[in-house]
Amino acid sequence: MASFQKRGKTWQYTISAKPKPIRKGGFKTKKEAQVAAAEVEANLQKGIVPHLKKEPFDEYFKEWIKVYKTNISEVTLKRYHDTLQTIITYFEGKPIQEISKREYQAFLNEYGKNHAKESTRKLNTHIRACVRNAIEEGIIRIDFTREAVLTGSIEAKRPEEKYLNYFESKRLMKELYNRLDRSIGYYLLLLGLTSGMRFAEMVGLTRNDFDFNTNEIRINKTWDYKTGKGFAKTKNDPSNRIISMDSKTMQCFEKLFKTLPNNIHDLVFFSPSNENKVITNAFANKILRKTLTELNIDPITVHGLRHTHASVLLYRKISVYYVSERLGHSGIDTTQKYYAHIIKELREEDTKNTLKTFEQMIV
Repeated sequence: MASFQKRGKTWQYTISAKPKPIRKGGFKTKKEAQVAAAEVEANLQKGIVPHLKKEPFDEYFKEWIKVYKTNISEVTLKRYHDTLQTIITYFEGKPIQEISKREYQAFLNEYGKNHAKESTRKLNTHIRACVRNAIEEGIIRIDFTREAVLTGSIEAKRPEEKYLNYFESKRLMKELYNRLDRSIGYYLLLLGLTSGMRFAEMVGLTRNDFDFNTNEIRINKTWDYKTGKGFAKTKNDPSNRIISMDSKTMQCFEKLFKTLPNNIHDLVFFSPSNENKVITNAFANKILRKTLTELNIDPITVHGLRHTHASVLLYRKISVYYVSERLGHSGIDTTQKYYAHIIKELREEDTKNTLKTFEQMIV
């Protein structure tokens, strides 16, 4: 049974428990203390021991990163630390137990004033995962991120603005083949279009990753192109993969390797003039933008080539499961989220074909 004591202007409850009594104060009325105590007693009967120690949100999130985010790439890890800095800015020292849904929504609203909605979504995704762990640990009871409204004042690019359609892709590919003798950067663009690799994966490739007998490329590392620290992990476990390549692309690289100078790391896209050792993302984006502009195609980024690759495959009715595996996504849900607009269009076409199939059976 719980006992209740008045301490100054507030009430405290004490519940007999082992190894020591459970106490909590600060309730404005005895009734509030009784309700809270009844809930704790009900949980104790279920074997749930309440977590009464205050846990500063920023400190908990920092420890959560250390424990649960050990097998991710340096680039992804940096994004989590960026989220941590945002939490410190808004919630430094604030116990996670004291954050309400209203306060969290106000935080997202404030963040959205200077960020795109997509940035707010990524921030919320990181925090939501952490909060769910806190609930499972019994540190908090309510998911204050549930049904949060995502806002943003900066208009992010729509998915359809981030990739080329099938016919634009054909024109770009033809032009890239014509420009291969200008710079190794065009080889990187060609590879991005035909493989769907991330930029860090491409600049992390070595000669040994190319198998010209089977026309396959092994992806099991990246290159830290932002700091030049060297090889790094891939984004996640599914990103460690071997992908089959078209013979024409592989023939181009086999020919390139015969004239490519050696370097200490055996990197394919080595750049001796750059302090980070490889072709820069800025340079690759520059020549891609120039090429597309000359083709009278709206420019996209190098990362847009990855979206283009996936979109072309889906357009050609390649299984979404294969596309997910080829891109190294953590799961098919990720693929479906990024390419929902294309999948929706294909589903509408599948519906028409389904109806047509049964209508023809009647004839």
